[in-house]
Amino acid sequence: MYGIKGAVSVRHLLTMNASSKMTWRRCKDGGEVLRKQPICPDGVSLTAKYPVGIEPRVREIDKLLGVGGNDVRMVGIWGTGGIGKTTIAKAVYNSIAHMFEGSCFLDDVRERSMPYGGLVKLESILLSEILGVKEVKLTNVDKGINVIKKMLNGKKLLLVLDDVNQLDQLNKLVGGSDWFGSGSRIVLTTRDKHLLIAHKVNLIYEVEKLDHYESLKLFTSWNSFSRNGHLEDDYAKLANNVVDYADGLPLALMVLGSHLCGRSIDQWKYALDGYRRVPNRAIQEILKISYNALEDAVKEVFLDIAFFCKGLCEDYVIQILEGCDLNPKYDLEVLVEKALINITEDGRIWMHDLIQEMGKEVVRQESPTEPGKRSRLWFHEDVYHVLTENTGTDKIKGIMVKLPAGLESDEVCLNAESFSKMKNLRLFINHNARLSGEVHYLPNELRLLSWPEYPSQSLPANFNPKKLVGLTLPRSRILRLDSEFKSLTFINVEHSKFLRKSPDFSGVPNLELLNLNYCTSLDELHPSAGFLHKLVKLSLTGCRSLTLFPRIVNLKSLLELNLEGCISLENFPEIKGKMESLKYLDLSETSIKELPSSSIRHFTRLEKLDLTGCENLTNLPCSIYELKHLVKISVRKCSKLVSFPKMAKSEDSRSAESLVTLHGGNLAFPKLSKFYVGGSNLSDIADFLLTLHCMTTLTRLDLSGSNFVSLPVCINNFVNLIALRLVSCKRLREIPDLPQALEILDVSDCLSLERVSKLSNILERKESQMFTEMKLTNCWRLRNNLVRIAKKKNMFINQVNLFSLFLLSLPLGVEVEFPGRGIPKWFSYRKDLKDLCECQFSIKIPQNFNWENKGISICAFLEKTKNRLLSDAKSSIREFAIDIYVNEVCPDNIHSTGKDSSSVWLLYIPFHTLMWMRAPFWEIERMKRNVKRTWVMPPYLPTIRVHFVRISKAVKSCGVHLVMPPG
Repeated sequence: MYGIKGAVSVRHLLTMNASSKMTWRRCKDGGEVLRKQPICPDGVSLTAKYPVGIEPRVREIDKLLGVGGNDVRMVGIWGTGGIGKTTIAKAVYNSIAHMFEGSCFLDDVRERSMPYGGLVKLESILLSEILGVKEVKLTNVDKGINVIKKMLNGKKLLLVLDDVNQLDQLNKLVGGSDWFGSGSRIVLTTRDKHLLIAHKVNLIYEVEKLDHYESLKLFTSWNSFSRNGHLEDDYAKLANNVVDYADGLPLALMVLGSHLCGRSIDQWKYALDGYRRVPNRAIQEILKISYNALEDAVKEVFLDIAFFCKGLCEDYVIQILEGCDLNPKYDLEVLVEKALINITEDGRIWMHDLIQEMGKEVVRQESPTEPGKRSRLWFHEDVYHVLTENTGTDKIKGIMVKLPAGLESDEVCLNAESFSKMKNLRLFINHNARLSGEVHYLPNELRLLSWPEYPSQSLPANFNPKKLVGLTLPRSRILRLDSEFKSLTFINVEHSKFLRKSPDFSGVPNLELLNLNYCTSLDELHPSAGFLHKLVKLSLTGCRSLTLFPRIVNLKSLLELNLEGCISLENFPEIKGKMESLKYLDLSETSIKELPSSSIRHFTRLEKLDLTGCENLTNLPCSIYELKHLVKISVRKCSKLVSFPKMAKSEDSRSAESLVTLHGGNLAFPKLSKFYVGGSNLSDIADFLLTLHCMTTLTRLDLSGSNFVSLPVCINNFVNLIALRLVSCKRLREIPDLPQALEILDVSDCLSLERVSKLSNILERKESQMFTEMKLTNCWRLRNNLVRIAKKKNMFINQVNLFSLFLLSLPLGVEVEFPGRGIPKWFSYRKDLKDLCECQFSIKIPQNFNWENKGISICAFLEKTKNRLLSDAKSSIREFAIDIYVNEVCPDNIHSTGKDSSSVWLLYIPFHTLMWMRAPFWEIERMKRNVKRTWVMPPYLPTIRVHFVRISKAVKSCGVHLVMPPG
């Protein structure tokens, strides 16, 4: 291409500097025609057959490449197998190769470098492609490096190395930035992120899987049943199932699309069912390449994740796998770098479904016909066979029992020796099976025993749990835990209603989490629990019989203490020493009478204090003001609490400790964000609010049940207040100006309320922005006054326009409950439920409909329960659920409950807030990252369908209305 033909020896290349410069000049002189033909190895196609989703990814890589700059830049394209790295790299190459003096795309570097002399061959190809010669003869790798550095230095080049998997490949083929001329760009595709990091490639693009719309478009491109990109009705649902199965992996979509092309619906169904049992081999072989490259120890961690740990918290998984004598911190990092797993933003381990299936298939192949000889079991039929027929062996390391929907109620009868042959069993996780029968043996190698509804009253007598890290026996019949658990880090026996006494925890020195929630017979927590120095979370929610808590507590690592609902607990323990780790203390619904000042001041880093429903609590200590990190305080329904303590410098102003505590000023709750005092009998709440020092931090305030007539003006001082709750303020008549940031207002059962200035201002068009959530249940006086204002101003032709004006002032929609006796008559669509459990409305949208500044409103009439006895029962809860469909895709759903009084519940949803309205109608998943898409709607008339499900009989009728501006 550049004027040199035939084979060239190395010696000739090294002595042709002058002529090569002339050749490059000649190339430039005639350049435009030549540069438009990018060089690529024979047989490599530079364009995908169906280039779906490639363009936006290429744009992102173009930004990283920054073509035009004078630096030499390397960019990595990283992702799991089959994600489209090569296809994207080809598209990038094709779009920019003409901007360089020379270019080369080296594909499949991993495979081509494996044979003896493979790297030498690749060096030769690189040189011949760049220099335009037929072949460059090289005798060894080092000679090739010298030639590359000598001949390519000073030239502006584009190089793509596809599918590299060894650092040596990079060192021998592209070396460092000084090998090439200014402006050169090197693109590297790999499954191994660490490889790029080790080669000091700082610009790395992670290839994201296709979203639902892109996946469907790519899949349908391979099928004859699609016409102009649209699905025939019979195939539409199954096509979505295929797309869900592939989960955005282009390789899977192409393989499945070509395999299913032209086949009948029955064949599609059989194929999909078969893939879930035995994965498609073509897909698996590609994915397995990454697994085969792992070290043995990393393979063990990978398989444990594929079988047992997907979706679990990373810290939890590390804890369990460390107990299995593995090195998960390092191994997880390797798996992330190999794109086999990823860690979500909330710290959970995730794995693509098809990669998970690949791992399961690896284990299935260990013994295709005899499950008991495999290392891990997960398929419910295999597990059932092994446990009931006692066919397990010492090969088994882990078992997951997870029954499919419809079989959860089936009982699996174990025999006493079900586990007797599984000497090496490390993990046993029962997800949802009812396992019955006495178990006389459990392997001593167990690290995790997770068995809901454990059927025995104790663990087997011959079980030595010295290696056990986690014990999870919720809803069990366990009476006692007598063994010593030296390695145990967490215990969860919640809802074990027969457990009366906790064990002596001195034999569990490494315990970090203790969950005894709803052990309703538990009357005492062993005193040794007060000295578990590694304990992070202690939870006894709903232990209603608990009367004895450790009298002395010194828990240095404790982060959370939860005693909610311990209704028999009257005394708070004595705290020894500072508990600087404690951030959350929940004493709600206990019978505690006071918080000792000497104890509370030791919680120096406490952030959340919940005393809701402590009906015997009469006062709070002054030392509560020493808790400078409090962000939430709740004293709701503390009926005997009449005031907060007066602000004081210290209970002992001469104490050096007190002076340190108050360092920085004697401020009252300077970080407080949520303050809930509703239902308490605080007499001086307005004065108390004036003393707070959280004017910029407070976002939520509950003053329900207060006796003021007008909302205290000081509320306006809380400039960032978002939510204000004033339920059952019986004397409240007026709510003047409110903070501008306020979004949520609840004034339910404020029977005397006549005026809310913001609502009046909107009617008078003095303001335009409404609250996003508002509850006006039983505010009849307010309702009548608003109607009177509207009539007086004579601004509205009818109630529809009044209603629309209110709703369209809500940029993010609103949920509101207000007094009424039925669905408003001007609602376009209404239905009396009578004996119906559900109903639905279909709204056809007019042609050329402008979606801007419009929305949909959904309404339900909730009737007051007439029978007083029923009004206190769960059956009277007015509960309902709503699914909203656009062209049979359900992108949004609502579940709500109402108060026990006659009212109208209303929800308004502006169209522009629904993410599914910003993309084609079939895109229903992974939308959050696509919120910047341009406004796109289907070219034909869409239908909005609202499916309303009545859960309780108190919900009498429902309605739907299309909200548009008046006129």
